Amino acid sequence: MGITSPDLPTLDYEQWRAGDLMSRLKPIVRHWVVAGLGTPDVTYLVYIAKIVGYLAGAMLFASITPGVGSFGTVGSWWTEPVVYEKLVIWTALFEVVGLGCGFGPLAGRFVPPFGSLLYWLRPGTIRLPPWPGKVPFTRGTRRTVGDALLYLGVLAAAVFALLSPATRHDAGLVTRAGLLEPERILPLLIVLPLIGLRDKTIFLAARSEVYLPLLVAFLLPGADLVVTAKLAILMIWWGAATSKLNRHFPHVVAVMESNSPALRGRWLKSRFYRHYPDDVRPSRLAEFLAYAGTGVEYLAPLALFVSRGGTVTVVAAVVMLLFHLHILASIPSGVPLEWNVFMMFSIAFLFVHNARYGPGDLTHPLPVVLLTGLLVGAIVLGNLCPNKVSFLVGMRYYAGNWDTSMWCLTPGAIAKIERHVIKAGPLPGMQLVTMYGERVAELFAHKVYAFRAMHLHGRALLGLIPRACGSRHETDYVPTDGEVIVGPIVGWNFGDGHMHNEQLIQALHERCRFDEGEVRVIVLDAQPIQRQRQEYRLVDAATGEFERGYVRVRDMLDRQPWDGDIPVTVLATQRRTGQGADVEAV
Repeated sequence: MGITSPDLPTLDYEQWRAGDLMSRLKPIVRHWVVAGLGTPDVTYLVYIAKIVGYLAGAMLFASITPGVGSFGTVGSWWTEPVVYEKLVIWTALFEVVGLGCGFGPLAGRFVPPFGSLLYWLRPGTIRLPPWPGKVPFTRGTRRTVGDALLYLGVLAAAVFALLSPATRHDAGLVTRAGLLEPERILPLLIVLPLIGLRDKTIFLAARSEVYLPLLVAFLLPGADLVVTAKLAILMIWWGAATSKLNRHFPHVVAVMESNSPALRGRWLKSRFYRHYPDDVRPSRLAEFLAYAGTGVEYLAPLALFVSRGGTVTVVAAVVMLLFHLHILASIPSGVPLEWNVFMMFSIAFLFVHNARYGPGDLTHPLPVVLLTGLLVGAIVLGNLCPNKVSFLVGMRYYAGNWDTSMWCLTPGAIAKIERHVIKAGPLPGMQLVTMYGERVAELFAHKVYAFRAMHLHGRALLGLIPRACGSRHETDYVPTDGEVIVGPIVGWNFGDGHMHNEQLIQALHERCRFDEGEVRVIVLDAQPIQRQRQEYRLVDAATGEFERGYVRVRDMLDRQPWDGDIPVTVLATQRRTGQGADVEAV
């Protein structure tokens, strides 16, 4: 790998290209094991610079608050509660303009590295309402001037709070500078859920599942504020840990370690797999780290929450700081970097500096119980019915058990999308062609396939392509990951298959009027925690769903990433004409 050049496998390109998808995938998967995505080193420097900018912005908004202190004396004022309040608001703003999760090349966004801000301010772009048939005045997928003004309102409300003085003083909480008045926080608390009813993308991009509960906590007095914030962070940890109680997570660990810039040795990276290069399923080392990490994510946060300082608090805090530092140093796909920095500060402020506050200090327990109940309910529902709840709201962040999709597009369909859809930027494949040329772009596209195939759900997606597209799937279609499609089209992406399912298919068909067979999509639901299977739907953009069924987790566990022969159980089919005639009807 060079400073500016990607690390790609050495192979006979013409011979490699002549093979079918699975034969092309095999050397790419093997290369991923020892080299990851192969991102140029300069990319990591960009992400490090972005973290520095995030920290500088947080310090700036905190330091301009009257009574806090100067920019250069952060060591004397970082423990002020208003600093944490403004950090939460600044982080939400950083995310909702597109600078946080989903930014840059590691999220499939090359040129431009983000486009959320201008895209969401532009009428005529695509919006995705969460409940268009149930919530009045939310139907349709076209952004209006009113939607753009609502988004502008989110930005204005966040800046208003960041520039506000800390004039609220509460005897129940030690503070020299004071706290934000509730009326400084309420505008953001109102406008963010309101725009979420019109466009779930913006709501999720703001990482509302993390920052909205904390904003609610800031309305509470004294110790209630700290204890509620502690509970919200605890639910994030426990929600993520609960979602990892599956057979998918060891694959996440192996893939993340392969892609880590902190691990440079190829021999070391191959240790996360059973018998490289022939068997690239997760090794016992990867499985141990996965399940040990899950245990840590349950036990260390519990220790932080119940301890009131002393050795137990310090040890648990160090463990969780190292936990998030490891994720941060791995720079995982989707790049939730600033979020991990925020979690590390939360550990220091909430659980170490304010260790003395616990449930026994609550003065108004009812709102705390209600808020915690909502968070627990979202986690439970997200694990039992992942097809109904965003993996962000359900706090299923790193589980490897995600709703996903694979879009199979003809060249004509790609041309229609480019011509008829207002996007935040070109489709990533075209961005890569502009940057590196067609050969490198095609190899990078197969790196995306490899990333998916090394997770269990990816084996199902790739194995279902022949069922979705018929006998001409190798010649007539370009398989494209749903994450690659959705980013430029809705302005943001971060691993949530709910953003590129039937709703987006229909929105694109309304604009492009696809012919039957031009776009075939495999929509794969995440595995419910109580069932060892994942349900799928095969959808034609012009005519709708034509098959549904499920794949079993154990069948995917038994196979290598390049094995496309995945057994399926078909539940229902509908015979189609034209290109779909050779899709078997049962």
